[in-house]
Amino acid sequence: MNATTVSPEILKTKQHFQILDGLRGVAALAIVVFHFMEMVYLPDKNFIAHGFLAVDFFFCLSGFVIAYAYDDRIGKMGVMEFFKSRLIRLHPLVVFGSVIGLLAFLFDPFGGDPGAYSAGKIALIFLCSILIIPFPVITERSFNNFGLNAPAWSLFWEYIANIVYALILSKLNRRYLVVLCAISACTLFYASQHAGGSLLGGWDGKSFWDGCARISYSFLAGMIIYRYNLIIKNKLGFIGLAALLLLAFILPYGKWNWLTEPAVVLFYFPLLISLGAGTMLSEGIKKLCVFSGNISYPLYMTHYMVIWMFMNYNIAHKPGTTELALVMGIGTILLLGFAYLVMVFYDIPVRKYLTRKRIQK
Repeated sequence: MNATTVSPEILKTKQHFQILDGLRGVAALAIVVFHFMEMVYLPDKNFIAHGFLAVDFFFCLSGFVIAYAYDDRIGKMGVMEFFKSRLIRLHPLVVFGSVIGLLAFLFDPFGGDPGAYSAGKIALIFLCSILIIPFPVITERSFNNFGLNAPAWSLFWEYIANIVYALILSKLNRRYLVVLCAISACTLFYASQHAGGSLLGGWDGKSFWDGCARISYSFLAGMIIYRYNLIIKNKLGFIGLAALLLLAFILPYGKWNWLTEPAVVLFYFPLLISLGAGTMLSEGIKKLCVFSGNISYPLYMTHYMVIWMFMNYNIAHKPGTTELALVMGIGTILLLGFAYLVMVFYDIPVRKYLTRKRIQK
């Protein structure tokens, strides 16, 4: 179907599952705290050592939401219009995160060594970042796939999942989804064992394909929840589900990781999605859920510039426990404030502008 034949009604966003939006915000905040903590403490001393699993929760939620939002209309809107929708939703913050990441790389007051890289190489790193092409070359940043904005590794796989959804999964019978999901579960266990009993992979060159294993299972599981209507009616509400979600991130870190981490991803997160889609939302919590959902993506895509600076600050100054707690606490609050400003003055206006221009065409 040509873009000129698509009705603007087809392009409208469907009504959101607001509690799931709220849980996305909780997961985003948890991963910010995790990133602060992992720069200072080894996993066994980190109270939120499993905070990185928030990414797997995002993947599962994405599979559910994409299936809900597009299964019944992707045939009418066409693949290209679907891609445009996803680009408008995701890419403005990919670009913005790359820009502030570049500035932080060049002007970090606590350390870093941008002088070790030629202007041409820095330009290439930046270009790959805004085009979301993995380029793990920054040595002092552990050869991160996206050295200017580390969380972009998950956006890379999100784009891949969206492409596969549009071309294949949207047309696939749900029974075949179950088969693919079972195969993906096996690859997830393999990735965990291959990495020594942890799912903390996908972000660097060495563990690149772990990202594929992580999104494959979770995205498919989210789709299956929607396709089979595996929604569990309950009265837990947002607060109850937020507490259950946080439990996954603060599980004790130890010898059972090889089992607990895959179990959380394979069973616990899909269960929370099912419960979140079926629980009641009280009117008093509605605004909190909407705000939490709206700020989650800006927070996720803009926080890591501060994490890099915090890492260099910790190496250079070796602050005590009290100072660290103060810096991390204030840093988290400031990042929330910055994400809000980015959301209000950049993300929402840019997406509205692009959507308006698209409809006018």
